[in-house]
Amino acid sequence: MVVLRIRNVHKRKCALICLSVAVVITYRYLGMPTVGQRMSRKFGLSANSSQFTLEGEPFCILGGSIHYFRVPRAYWRDRLMKMKACGINTLTTFVPWSLHQPQREVFNFRTQLDLEAYINLAAELGLWVILRPGPYISSEMDLGGLPSWLLQDGNMRVRTTYPGFTKAVNIFFDKLIPKVVPLQFKKGGPIIAVQVENEYGSFAKDDTYIPFIKEALQSRGISELLLTSDNHNMFRSGGVDGVMRSVKLKKLNQRAIQDLNMIQPNRPTMVMDYWTGWYDVWGDLHHVLPPEDMVSTVREILKRGMSVNLYMFHGGTSFGFISGGLAEPSYKALVPSYDYDAPLSEAGEYTQKFHLLRDLFSQFNSKTNNKYSADVAGVPYSDSIPILGGEEFPDLPVLQPKEAYEPAIMYQHLSLWDALSFTQGPFTSDTPVNMENLPMNNKNGQSHGYTLYETTITSGGLLKSGNNVKDRALVFVNKSYIGLFKRQNLELAVPDGKGPRTLSLLVENCGRVHRGRDLDNQRKGLVGDILLNNIPLREFTIYSLEMKPSFIYNLYQAPWKTLPENPSFPSFFMGKLFLYQYPSDTFVKLPGWQKGVVFINGINLGRYWSIGPQQTLYLPGPFLNRGINQIIVFEEQEGDYKVNFEDTADLGMAADIQ
Repeated sequence: MVVLRIRNVHKRKCALICLSVAVVITYRYLGMPTVGQRMSRKFGLSANSSQFTLEGEPFCILGGSIHYFRVPRAYWRDRLMKMKACGINTLTTFVPWSLHQPQREVFNFRTQLDLEAYINLAAELGLWVILRPGPYISSEMDLGGLPSWLLQDGNMRVRTTYPGFTKAVNIFFDKLIPKVVPLQFKKGGPIIAVQVENEYGSFAKDDTYIPFIKEALQSRGISELLLTSDNHNMFRSGGVDGVMRSVKLKKLNQRAIQDLNMIQPNRPTMVMDYWTGWYDVWGDLHHVLPPEDMVSTVREILKRGMSVNLYMFHGGTSFGFISGGLAEPSYKALVPSYDYDAPLSEAGEYTQKFHLLRDLFSQFNSKTNNKYSADVAGVPYSDSIPILGGEEFPDLPVLQPKEAYEPAIMYQHLSLWDALSFTQGPFTSDTPVNMENLPMNNKNGQSHGYTLYETTITSGGLLKSGNNVKDRALVFVNKSYIGLFKRQNLELAVPDGKGPRTLSLLVENCGRVHRGRDLDNQRKGLVGDILLNNIPLREFTIYSLEMKPSFIYNLYQAPWKTLPENPSFPSFFMGKLFLYQYPSDTFVKLPGWQKGVVFINGINLGRYWSIGPQQTLYLPGPFLNRGINQIIVFEEQEGDYKVNFEDTADLGMAADIQ
């Protein structure tokens, strides 16, 4: 490799460096050792001038986000190889505290959550890594990735130095950080930088919090470059001395770049999150960003000699109940798809954005036409600009096949009431108890799903929720549906009747909000009194329907019945999908069903809801078996008794991001 010395390079003239280095960094160019051959290095990623250097050489971060917890482990290699083939040199990933520590005394870094294996795979494929360990990550996850058991403390103040929070963070970091310390660059690993928390400037109610997180990382052995990431106008309140600041952008904002450079002059400019698309919420449209808008922004970012991370490069899926919610202007729950209109689709397919990016990046990887590369970059050509390598991109990995299987007919039925003996509980309480404070899961409470509250009433009248239903409740009298409580519907008429009757409220946690100043108040279930004729209801029997895999497996032993002509609701419905060949990816579609959850072989694919926009649920081939596959659908109100499988995704009517 020939590296020519740089003379008189300022940021605009660093553009070609940024583009060429970002694309062609490989094992041999920067000495990344193969797994098992790691060696220590003296100099990591440095931000002490207007251009990053790595091991003393000019370096531009061309990053992309792929979250290991949103991609089936069987597809990790496929997705990262596609990232590499696009010209990305750096993988970024968040670390979800809530998944790694679901209970105070329970930690999970295995199988799907094996972070070390994921980082090692990135190294094997020649990708550097920027780790974003939180503890808060946002990422459109329930409670921003914080564990719900934190909310058992009525005085909890998350993302502050409140002792209850810092103690919990320290316990988590004591488990997490030792796993990643050996994977740092200077120890021979791929981790070149670590982010301190996430967009704290938008929250910023404790000046001592970010210094605490910084110290928590460094005291446990994190020695690579630290950085923070904030929206425009939030750099000062979200930053901390000794830590590089970076910016999040939907589009190139000259004022934001100028403000960032004023705060930290003579340092590289990093767009830590350039949003390639956006997330979706139930009842809205599917958000997309035109490919030409995205690629023109990326081109301009690199033209200016800045580094960039594409959020997301591949979004994947928020399987199960891990999706968050929006608080403003009114509460809305997120869909399970995290397709994000990213360069790689939810199912790992190449999009127009992918091909445009690959074409853009490949223009700067020519051995024979460096002047053309400089012209494309928008900077003057000079023999003094270093050219690193020039090897061709890897071939594009072959796409996974998609299959439209024959529909599965639901042939068995189990009412909610018949399933209660398989739930955790019942618990009894004089007053309502929110999900997080239920005495279950080793006293860690309930995190997700539904909770059924039952009490006895002796009259009809006006039932008032007082905004104490979080987030949505189906209401029954003697198992007969009478109406719905939601945030805009706070009163309900209860019909008159003779003698004592059972009033039931099936409350769904639709997703705790993932960002904002109200994270401390995201308790779910019934969070206060329910009034009947202005008198608080008392003496509740409470059942938890968290719908964990163990519960679904136990349901196979339940007293299922042949599907009647007019089944009751809410209910579970069971069917089978028979596969006579190696399973392929497919998409579940449920026309005629109203709202509920789909389980395949005990795996929660996520919620469906007829209001859209999402119309299909991604079902990866690795979740299926050759032979018999069990399908269970929990439906709240109306079912078609047939589950369709299609070979293309349907995420709903699209609308351009404003």
